[in-house]
Amino acid sequence: MGWPYIGETLQLYSQHPNVFFAAKQKRYGEIFKTNILGCRCVMLASPEAARFVLVTHAHLFKPTYPTSKERLIGPSALFFHQGHYHMRVRKLVQSSLSLDSLRELVPHIQNLALSSMDSWPLNPLTNTFNEMKRFSFEVGILAVFGHLEPPLKEELKKNYSILDRGYNSFPTSIPGTPFKNALLARKRLDKIIRQIICERKEKKLVEKDLLGCLLSWKNENNGEILSDDEISDNIIGVLFAAQDTTASVMTWIVKYLHDDPKLLEAVMAEQKAIHRSNDDGKRPLTWNQTRSMQVTYKVVLESLRMASIISFSFREAVADVEYKGFLIPKGWKAMPLFRNIHHNPDFFPDPQKFNPSRFEVAPKPNTFMPFGSGVHACPGNELAKLEMLIMIHHLVTKFRWEVVGPQCGIQYGPFPVPVNGLPARFWRESQSTS
Repeated sequence: MGWPYIGETLQLYSQHPNVFFAAKQKRYGEIFKTNILGCRCVMLASPEAARFVLVTHAHLFKPTYPTSKERLIGPSALFFHQGHYHMRVRKLVQSSLSLDSLRELVPHIQNLALSSMDSWPLNPLTNTFNEMKRFSFEVGILAVFGHLEPPLKEELKKNYSILDRGYNSFPTSIPGTPFKNALLARKRLDKIIRQIICERKEKKLVEKDLLGCLLSWKNENNGEILSDDEISDNIIGVLFAAQDTTASVMTWIVKYLHDDPKLLEAVMAEQKAIHRSNDDGKRPLTWNQTRSMQVTYKVVLESLRMASIISFSFREAVADVEYKGFLIPKGWKAMPLFRNIHHNPDFFPDPQKFNPSRFEVAPKPNTFMPFGSGVHACPGNELAKLEMLIMIHHLVTKFRWEVVGPQCGIQYGPFPVPVNGLPARFWRESQSTS
């Protein structure tokens, strides 16, 4: 269980996560206990165990987060809940991100990708992760609010950035600390969102974006609607979920393509054919074209597997639970280890090799869960994948790049990203070869 209180947290965050988890599994098997972040945990490294906790016996395991995280995002955010309220809000989020809604977002996401990438060649060195965060946050704002006035958007960005910096800091209310600054930024964010809610209500606007879906919900039986508190918390929660995870995967994609010239060539060939069919980029990408990117889509799936941005999920046993003769005591965390499953050679041969062709055959059930599983699986997974496909299209048809500095190494913030955010030099491909 490691040291008192801190347990094995330092071991986990000071080395490659594959090394930590694989060593534990090799020594103890696919079910083992440890102490991470001050929590007593049972870790479960098999597809059957993940399904047990997340799907078939999900009612025995509640989602759990430290109180400090709930304060910064908002206690009404859907991923802190289970039961009727969770299902109601989840359906609203899903309806705002339906395939029909995403189809309409394609040209707008494309415009955001182009404007985000414009500055890359102007910098002597670009922090890839920071740029991907900027892009994914813009997409998040688009999905939540549709088109916002620039001053409002800037205020949202500025305050969200302060909240983001304090999210994983030590939770203290001492003035000037990152956490205290984040709490103050959270209040300002709430005020901005309430201002937008008020304007929508006054103008009686009916929009298909997330805010529109949350505002228009009404219980048919008793006329109940969502409170402004509930709407604000869920908007901040979705903005949080939309940014770092997607940005991390897109950063890894840039690295994986850079490291494999043959694969980059194959992706480039597929994307340049689409580029040519769009009159050399004069016409925008279409939804159907994003659905036809077979080589690129497999690269996205393999990047999700290799990077395993969400290494595990936290659930808490609400009662003593027995699984395969092991007791998971009430109050302990049960943690399905997605990373171990994604890197298990029984399910993915030669798992350390980046090989998109492995997705020519569908993975075995419950062996590929980059967006989680069950009632708490990420409702924005299709938006995230669409974002990645559009980003790759413009990256490989318009740019070339070179990674600068260390070619390997991982850092955490808290999600694993290439060391130093993958510094790279980007330059535009000459018109003659486009």
